[in-house]
Amino acid sequence: MIDRLQPGTTEEFTVTVTKDMLPVFEGQVVHPVMSTVSMIYYMEWAGRRVILPYLEADEEGSGFAVDIKHVGPAVIGQEVTFRATCVQVTEKRVVCEVTADTTRNRVGLGTFVQAIFKKDEIKRRFEVLQAEINREVNGEL
Repeated sequence: MIDRLQPGTTEEFTVTVTKDMLPVFEGQVVHPVMSTVSMIYYMEWAGRRVILPYLEADEEGSGFAVDIKHVGPAVIGQEVTFRATCVQVTEKRVVCEVTADTTRNRVGLGTFVQAIFKKDEIKRRFEVLQAEINREVNGEL
């Protein structure tokens, strides 16, 4: 992947804010605007869309780090455009600048870093961890 993906590669899409995107804690809506959790979800999705066309068959990407600021509101029915622009590619990381904007204001901005790894390697790591957890749960450790 790293030979083909270049800084400047951008992905962009627009979503409409719905009630299920509001911040809710213990059944109570905190504010009638897009939650930070929802915003970050779509920022991560934009970043993932940057890498998807470039992953080799044996590669996968995973969220590694986010540094996001939620700087403005987006209310129900408002459209928010999410954009991710690749700014750095290394052997094991892809860094994207991410933004969320309405036609009236900026909603969020920051960076999203994805780790790139071999699918078989990460599958083995997950299987080892799952086996360890299963033994703990079953009182075998």
